[in-house]
Amino acid sequence: MAFTNTIARYASFGTIQSIPGEVIDSFWYIIDNNLKGVFILENTINFELMNNHGALSVRFSQDDDPNTSMVIDFNYEFDNDWPRLFHAVDNMGRETIMTPMEM
Repeated sequence: MAFTNTIARYASFGTIQSIPGEVIDSFWYIIDNNLKGVFILENTINFELMNNHGALSVRFSQDDDPNTSMVIDFNYEFDNDWPRLFHAVDNMGRETIMTPMEM
């Protein structure tokens, strides 16, 4: 099962350039506190950034399990200039947040 044997965590250059560190940290928070032990996670999972009345909401989904998704709300201010989609990829314990273009 992916995202269970973490060796290291990274964020790609495109990710670091496009969203604040707090938002990147929110992906790891969701994985650690809302997904592990609840869902069987694929090696690539999706995070969609959503505008919830000016605040950030993040929707988790997986391509091979379209019926399963979860939205988590944060107190961070949403920025309309942010890209909407990011992926978390587990490559044998090396986990990276990246943009779709970097996949």
